[in-house]
Amino acid sequence: MLEAAARILENAGFEGYTTNAVAERAGVSIGSLYQYFPHRDALTAALIERETVTLVADVEEAGRAATCEDTLRLLIRGAVRHQTRRPVLARLIDFEERRLPLGEREQHVADTIVATLQDAFRRPDAPPLADPATAAADVLAMARGMIDAAGEQDDIRQDSAAAALEQRVMRAVVGYLFREDGRWPAPVAHPQTSNCVAPTPAA
Repeated sequence: MLEAAARILENAGFEGYTTNAVAERAGVSIGSLYQYFPHRDALTAALIERETVTLVADVEEAGRAATCEDTLRLLIRGAVRHQTRRPVLARLIDFEERRLPLGEREQHVADTIVATLQDAFRRPDAPPLADPATAAADVLAMARGMIDAAGEQDDIRQDSAAAALEQRVMRAVVGYLFREDGRWPAPVAHPQTSNCVAPTPAA
């Protein structure tokens, strides 16, 4: 039933997303569906829960990495995969998460990611941070914003697009973490070049 709901959302959007349509697609009676999901929002909440399980598993895997760098890469990869595996569904679920009273669940996932980041910031290769808790929250917000924005693109499902997104997010995160003072870097001096043509040696 949950997969039927997911496919209807992907193919018909919210307009076609009804309990009757889900029951028909799943091959069950509407009464059977209501035994598990008394209304559409209950079905949506269960679908959100299902889609979040993979993300949480990726976060847990990232937390077991040996270095801060590996943790960051795995977290970003998991978040990108969560958004790009089924991008249309991910966008619609993001909308529903904001509409439904799922704040506790969403906050739990965010807290888990922040805790994983804070733990990574204690690894030997981590950047020196005056306020690791704020840095972790900022990294989450930065990565989420970039990934959600990229999820609006039609070609985001392509492997090359997902890989490029991972790289962009990683660059932004590393740039923030290692330039926590917020100062603009000093300009790089370039050797002066001359447009003059070198004189021809005398014969």
